[in-house]
Amino acid sequence: MSQPFRTTISDGIAEMILDKPPVNAFDSAGWFAIAREIDQLGENNDVRVILIAAEGKGFCAGVDIKELAAHPTRIVDVNRGNYETFRAIHRNPKPVILALHGFVLGGGIGMAGAADILVASDCARFGVPEIDRGAMGGGAHLQRMFPVQKVRYMYFTGEFIDAAEAYRLGAVEKVVSKEELLPTAREIAAKIAVKSPAMVRLAKEALTGIEDGNLEDKYRWEQGFTLEAYTLGDSQESRDAFVQKRDAKF
Repeated sequence: MSQPFRTTISDGIAEMILDKPPVNAFDSAGWFAIAREIDQLGENNDVRVILIAAEGKGFCAGVDIKELAAHPTRIVDVNRGNYETFRAIHRNPKPVILALHGFVLGGGIGMAGAADILVASDCARFGVPEIDRGAMGGGAHLQRMFPVQKVRYMYFTGEFIDAAEAYRLGAVEKVVSKEELLPTAREIAAKIAVKSPAMVRLAKEALTGIEDGNLEDKYRWEQGFTLEAYTLGDSQESRDAFVQKRDAKF
């Protein structure tokens, strides 16, 4: 089975390009594969910085809702795959930079919220539409990017914010054109790649250790509510409506 990404390593920079047309929505197996690759890059002595970008219409649309609509019990595997991917980024011994374009939704938010540095194209949009998909999750990672009340507004309404607003709120380092996105992210990665690997590793561990609370524990708390949501009829109706491209009826 082909992987939903491709990876290259050059001058200490590992570039992981997500590539699962049309919207980079990954099934449970895809999430586990992404997590394994990020973990392996973190232990590769040839890698000093990890840069994650994507092909297609957007960075990541999250999980494959069609898989869950057909197999609701796979929510446990999807939850675990998401958890492992976000952990692999956040706890990676190497700095992780994300180059974001188009939609950054659901699992894409988890990856962004777990990362060290974000660069966005001016077409990027951020959102957690889980409330309209019958699930929970993403709040812990979103709160690492945006203030509490903004997170709650986005979470309760399912509405998106654009790259300019994300920059204003401090989550994004730079907003550039789509054409400048990868070159800009590579420039930042190159600045880090020439530093002492030992010092950078210590710096990341230190910074992660002084964060407010444990991101992974917070996310596991949220995932328990996703499992609870899946016991409700409203959750199944949300997924069915999404797959059938109609309004949900509650």
